[in-house]
Amino acid sequence: MREGSLDAPVRHPLAWESDEFYDEGKLDEETRRVFDICHGCRRCFNLCDSFPRLFDLIDESDSGELDTVDSKDFKPVIDACTLCDMCFMAKCPYVPPHEFDLDFPHLMLRHRAVQHRKNGIPFGESQMIKTDRNGKLGSALAPLANAATARSNTLLRPIVNRVLGVHQDAELPSFSKNTLTGTSAGAVKINPDGAGAGKKVALYATCYGNYNVTEIGHATQRVLALQGVESVFVHPECCGMPQLEKGDIAAVAAKAKNIAACFKPYIEQGYDIVALVPSCALMLKFEWPLIVTDDADVQALSNSCFDVAEYLLSLKELSGSIEPIAQTVNVHIACHARAQNMGHKGAELLRKIPELNVKVIERCSGHGGSWGVMKENYEVALKLATPVARQVKRDGADIVTSECPLAGIHIGQALEELDGAPDVVHLSHPIMLLAQAYGIDVPA
Repeated sequence: MREGSLDAPVRHPLAWESDEFYDEGKLDEETRRVFDICHGCRRCFNLCDSFPRLFDLIDESDSGELDTVDSKDFKPVIDACTLCDMCFMAKCPYVPPHEFDLDFPHLMLRHRAVQHRKNGIPFGESQMIKTDRNGKLGSALAPLANAATARSNTLLRPIVNRVLGVHQDAELPSFSKNTLTGTSAGAVKINPDGAGAGKKVALYATCYGNYNVTEIGHATQRVLALQGVESVFVHPECCGMPQLEKGDIAAVAAKAKNIAACFKPYIEQGYDIVALVPSCALMLKFEWPLIVTDDADVQALSNSCFDVAEYLLSLKELSGSIEPIAQTVNVHIACHARAQNMGHKGAELLRKIPELNVKVIERCSGHGGSWGVMKENYEVALKLATPVARQVKRDGADIVTSECPLAGIHIGQALEELDGAPDVVHLSHPIMLLAQAYGIDVPA
């Protein structure tokens, strides 16, 4: 037996449809096996709050070992996991094909699936994860919705906090009054001499890109047009990441099948698929095929899907005149971008801009989807984001951006909390800075 594996991680399909998956006795046995290995290794101590909670639990037990820890005390460890996949992808030496066969995030997901089957989802959280419904309502009532959820609104925001269970200081995403899918298909002129001339892309708008940060989609479409690439916005529904975080795997499977069927005609017509948010790209590329193993459309979509920066860099060269930007930018490489195992594509893309000093941040922002805004998690989430904010200050950045727009919001909050907080420009995605260097006017 080797101490650790040097082989590339391999993930097993989730047996979520079997009765054994929900057997609490077998789940506890597997959890104890994994936790004992984690206790003996501790390489993941600085990744997130799950591991410090686990190690403190063991260290403070009667024996200082797992055997005197009660299984009912595992819940805080499970609750702290944001399913970022960094332990599996970047830290753990015992993931498959190593014989220890550890997959900590999917073990935590199994716990949540059991809890979902037993207890469902708490009301506030169940409402937050209805992202398409919320997005449609929020966009239709954008000025009112944005005013109601603003931290400065002392009348309506406390009601939002009580109903949804979010922390009073957490910055919530604003809504755009114009959705991406409501954009005119012929609004952007295609450069016939671009490096990608003849290529076609279906831009998976994602719920967050469609209803909240539409500028990412507009910037992507306009940069693609300069490369000669025709594109169209498509948004059948949310990818299911919010449901996955709550353990509702059946809902994720249904979404995967529906969305894959909607993209099937585009793939058959030669379109590539580009997801605007890295968490959604991760779902399409990697999580869905492990949940829905027998659907050819799901597999075809997985094989055809790209991240924004990944796709642009696949063109080998970029057409058009890119003007210099003589500033320093911190690029936060989001965990769900890192989990796609494609390298620092956001940073690589920005290095195409002359004179731009690109500094990479490769740490957790602490946001974790909806996890970081919840009342019980916000303080910890902000603590996790503090080292990122400190690096921005230390690097003397003029601009800070993240491949994940939600992570960017949280990093902004962490910067606000620093002594001598730096005055930096926040951009929702690296594509925004490239669009700026191209002189592209991006609609809000």
